[in-house]
Amino acid sequence: MDRARRQRVLARLPVCLALAFSLTAVGSSYWCEGTRRVAKPLCQDHPEVLHCIHYSSGSRDNGTRAVQYIWETGDDRFIWRRFHLGFWQSCEESLDSTGEKCRSFQSLIPAEERGVLWLCIGAEVLSILLTLTSAIVLGSSVSHHSSGFHWLKVDASVAILMVLAGLLAMVAHMMYTTIFQITVNVGPEDWKPQTWDYGWSYCLAWGSFALCMVASVTAASRYTAARVELAEKKSVRKGSQLSQRNFQEPKSSESVWETEAAPSPAGCSLINISEHLPSDAKGKVSVC
Repeated sequence: MDRARRQRVLARLPVCLALAFSLTAVGSSYWCEGTRRVAKPLCQDHPEVLHCIHYSSGSRDNGTRAVQYIWETGDDRFIWRRFHLGFWQSCEESLDSTGEKCRSFQSLIPAEERGVLWLCIGAEVLSILLTLTSAIVLGSSVSHHSSGFHWLKVDASVAILMVLAGLLAMVAHMMYTTIFQITVNVGPEDWKPQTWDYGWSYCLAWGSFALCMVASVTAASRYTAARVELAEKKSVRKGSQLSQRNFQEPKSSESVWETEAAPSPAGCSLINISEHLPSDAKGKVSVC
C-alpha cells in the first residue's frame, strides 16, 4: 500500500468516529442529567420506605405503628430523584429505587415547541446520513485502485459532505438546547428539575461536530495540495515537450554555408565553412 492509500485509510478514521458518536448520542437518553424534588410518599402506600409521611388512623392499643413526621417542613417534606433525558424520552428513579420510570420527552415540552423538536431530529438524522455517505465514498475509493484525478473528486465530495453534516449537527444541538431550557422554565410542574447539567450524550454530539469539521478541513487540504501538485506536473511536462521540439527543429540561419573559389585538384572544389568553425580558423572540405 503506497503512501496515498495509507493517507486515505487514515482519513476514514475521523469520519467513522463522527458517525459512531452521532449514532450513540441520538440513540441515548443522557443529553441532560440532574435531580428533581419529589414529595415523600405516604407510608400506607410504601410501608417498607422509611422516609415518608405517615397518617395513621390506628391507636396505640391495637399495636399499629403510628409514625408521623409532623415536624418535617420545607425541604424536609421532599426527596431528591435523579433524572436523565434525550431526544426521545425522560427517565427518573422510581420512588422505591427498584428501577426507572420513563415517559416521552415530546409530552413534556410545550405544544408550540414540538415542531421545533421534529426539525431538530430531522437535522440530526440528515447529518448522520451525510456522514454515512462520506464514509461509504472513502471506503469504496480506498478499496479500488484509482487515479489521481479520481482522488481529487473524492476529496472534494468528502469536504463538502462533512462540512454540511457538521453545520446541520450544530444547528440541531443548538435547537435541542433551546427546547430543553424552555421546557425547564415552562414545562409541567411534576417534571421541572431542581438542578441539571449536560450529560455525556451531549458531549458526544459536540464531539461528532468537531470531528466533522476536522474531516472536512483535512479533505479540503488534501484537495488543494493535489491540485497544486498536478498543476506543477503539467507545467513541467509542457516545458519538457517545448524544449524537445526546439532541439529537433534548428533555425535555418544556423545552416548557412558560404562557398569560396580556391585552387583545388582536378574534379574537386573547395567549400569554405565559416559558420561552424571559430572566427580565426577556416575550414575547407574537398568535394569530388
